[in-house]
Amino acid sequence: MKIFFRYKDALGNLYFIKRLLIFFLGYISYNKCNGFNDLKLEGTENIKNLPDKKVLFISNHQTYFIDVFAMFHVFFSVKNGFIKNVNNPIYLFNPKLNLYYVAAKETMKSSFLSKIFVYLGGITVKRVWKEKNKKMNRLLSEINLMGKALNDGWLITFPQGTTKEFSPGRRGIVHVIKKYNPIVVPIVINGFKDAYDKKGIKIKKKGIIQKMKIKNPVQLNIKNENVNNIMDKIMDSIEQSDKYKK
Repeated sequence: MKIFFRYKDALGNLYFIKRLLIFFLGYISYNKCNGFNDLKLEGTENIKNLPDKKVLFISNHQTYFIDVFAMFHVFFSVKNGFIKNVNNPIYLFNPKLNLYYVAAKETMKSSFLSKIFVYLGGITVKRVWKEKNKKMNRLLSEINLMGKALNDGWLITFPQGTTKEFSPGRRGIVHVIKKYNPIVVPIVINGFKDAYDKKGIKIKKKGIIQKMKIKNPVQLNIKNENVNNIMDKIMDSIEQSDKYKK
């Protein structure tokens, strides 16, 4: 059934509320991408012809919120035929509603605003499990939620789970890839940590050129490659492996 016959997304969020929030928050965040700071794009042609679902975007992470909002702006813009930039915010009237992202549960419970962000398609995951016997159940539940999002549309995730550069990747995402076999598209971002605070809300400095590079899908052999090999490819594709350290 096509998306316009439905009234909820895969996570149960009402489309009409989601549309309103996307427009409102998109309007507020637009100047962060195309105003007092610029967003330089590379490789947007790599998402132009992607299928409507089962696409997993993996990226490095520099702030809690603006990273995701910038990707939303780019994806909506490309969806509406504006391939090279985000200069035409009319795309906010026609967003991609089956777009989801993964975020830390601790972060998304920290304020009323962050709880609103979850309604845009957030899948919250716990960073650390203290109860050993509950760890697997929680992991499986989160993997299943990510699979539900992938089977419905596109999912953005940050394999490192932190804004700290060159932190090791978390292998839970490999289990998602092995189970659901999505197209895996790497994104490399830069400049966001120079322009904003850690949350990505307060401006630290204006006039920063933020960069977003969208690469070709990662070539994976999920049947024959082990978890470590896939994890290594993921970290290399988002330029967070040892060879990218200066």
